[in-house]
Amino acid sequence: MRLPDFFNSSTDKRKGITEILFAGGVIVLVFILFQFWGNRSNTGMEPRSLFLWIGSQWIAEGSDFSHGWLMPLISLGVVWWKRKDLAKAVTQPDYIGLLVLLSSIALHWAALRAQQPRVSLVALVGILWSVPFFLYGRGVAKLLAFPAGYLLLCFTSYLLVAFTMPLRLMSCGIASGLLNGLGIHAIRHGTAIFTNIAGGFNFDVADPCSGLRSLVVMTALAAPYAYFTQKTLLKKWLLFAASIPLAVAANSIRITSIAIAARLFGEKFAISIYHDYSGFLVFAIATLMMVGVGNLLNKIRVGEK
Repeated sequence: MRLPDFFNSSTDKRKGITEILFAGGVIVLVFILFQFWGNRSNTGMEPRSLFLWIGSQWIAEGSDFSHGWLMPLISLGVVWWKRKDLAKAVTQPDYIGLLVLLSSIALHWAALRAQQPRVSLVALVGILWSVPFFLYGRGVAKLLAFPAGYLLLCFTSYLLVAFTMPLRLMSCGIASGLLNGLGIHAIRHGTAIFTNIAGGFNFDVADPCSGLRSLVVMTALAAPYAYFTQKTLLKKWLLFAASIPLAVAANSIRITSIAIAARLFGEKFAISIYHDYSGFLVFAIATLMMVGVGNLLNKIRVGEK
């Protein structure tokens, strides 16, 4: 027998209050857990708070991840932008979300014992995503997949540091090929380029010039750009994946342009003023190429019915 609307309304209100209390309780527990038991990697010099720990990584001098603090704000912005879709989504508790929640807590416990704070950050994202998944179901979880995934990218982009040396070698190889193609004799030995400019303009591509910063910034920029400008999931992933070779190409162009600047304006100008400010050139070129690839994908039918 169907209950009167009064009782149904009352039940819905109690359910809503229960959900709010559960979510609020989880948020408080998450804050306490990651604030006071968030990091044990080097507590003599680093904070126990996982929030303060990741903040210190972003503001460290010479950090390649100084843009990191913007990425959580972008994730929150996407959630706000999707607030109407979230309000209209069909809600139904899903116990898979509870499984993800418990697994994420266990992952943080293991990371804490292993002194791996970045793994704890992955667990933090899992907890933040699993709570609405458990309370409201797969529809809401799907809508929150990109904000959670982007937050995960923010916390895991440090893994790209492992590619610093391959990036240096790749950029040097491409740059030396471009210089020879332009009629400037260039030989690469490891990460050093030797040219015949001004009696021998030679330079080594060090870690700061490897293109790592270009890579992490481009992936951070490409993800939301692809998400908002591409219609299909396949196109979104294609544009995001394209940000990697685009960043490498832009950095190779920068290295090539340093040698050209030395030939046109002298070695002193090339390795001082031009070198210091050419990073903006890299970013501009990579961004324009990304926009171009995005426009091309919008014109062709990839993954569309």
